[in-house]
Amino acid sequence: MVQKSCDHIFQQLFAEWSEATPEPAARTFLLDGSSVRAAHRQGLCETFPPGSNQHGESHWPLLRVLVAHDLHTGLAMRPEWGAMHGPEAVSEQGLLETAIERLPDGSTVMGDANFGVFSVAYAATQRAHPVLLRLTTQRAQRLAGEPLRADIDREVVWEPSRDDRKSHPDLPAEARVKGRLLVRWVQPDNGAAAFLLPLFTTLPLPAEPIYQLYGQRWAIETDLRQLKTMLRLDQLTCTTADMAAKEIVMGITAYNLVRALIVAASKLSGIPPRGYSFTKVRRIMETFGPALAQAPDPDSAQRILQQIMTYVQQAKLPNRKRKRPSYPRGVWKSKSVFPHRKK
Repeated sequence: MVQKSCDHIFQQLFAEWSEATPEPAARTFLLDGSSVRAAHRQGLCETFPPGSNQHGESHWPLLRVLVAHDLHTGLAMRPEWGAMHGPEAVSEQGLLETAIERLPDGSTVMGDANFGVFSVAYAATQRAHPVLLRLTTQRAQRLAGEPLRADIDREVVWEPSRDDRKSHPDLPAEARVKGRLLVRWVQPDNGAAAFLLPLFTTLPLPAEPIYQLYGQRWAIETDLRQLKTMLRLDQLTCTTADMAAKEIVMGITAYNLVRALIVAASKLSGIPPRGYSFTKVRRIMETFGPALAQAPDPDSAQRILQQIMTYVQQAKLPNRKRKRPSYPRGVWKSKSVFPHRKK
């Protein structure tokens, strides 16, 4: 019932707001994976084994979670998850092949180099989903048949390698994906050195809009941060696998309700949905949500909703004219070693 509720809310909201999505970002879903800690209980440790290293086994059970978020509105589809370690461990690519069945028809699949593999491209194109995937340098060179250079824009036929067929023995003999290989020098915004960025896509667009579209992939990183920090999904509190699943799904449902309010404000102001502060809108909902739920009549509820929208319109992200300075990553100081006390 929890899963059906989450799916119903997402489908209704996406159908309502997707009509206002501008091109070429229409129906583009950002996919990324992350890890989530669970409570240390015997049942959870058996279902989601903790990781280990040379020092032994860690404490927290770990889940691998795959999320899919709409690029324009930020609405999130119900994620897929599984064990991160142990004999039943799942990969992000394997989770995608399950989640892709629930993507809206015709949605473009966008992913970083971790998803730039043949199995992802083949699974998406078999279901009529265009792809925009970043490739590793080695994979792009194999696909190009030559060392990478700038301004490559050519049609290619991607065929599975021997390793691809070994990891996916069910691939048919004629499996292949027709698309385009794009390579360009890009300059990071943080001032780092420029590098060659290879992309594989099946979108029928010029090179410039494709690179502009991929440049928005970073939005999924901020969405994951909001899920983990604002909605506290980085550490699950439930003590059974079934309740942990409900905790994840209800967290995504709450996230989508906040996003729905943001998109409603966006339609009134014309500001893109990602131009609003998720944190501020969430706090507005927490403050006025009980009053809206307890409104004695529709007129009172409408007045409270108008007040909510007034405050949401004030939750726009600041338009900074200059980039904020970056700070070095904090480093734990090493332990001090004191000499032995003299006798």
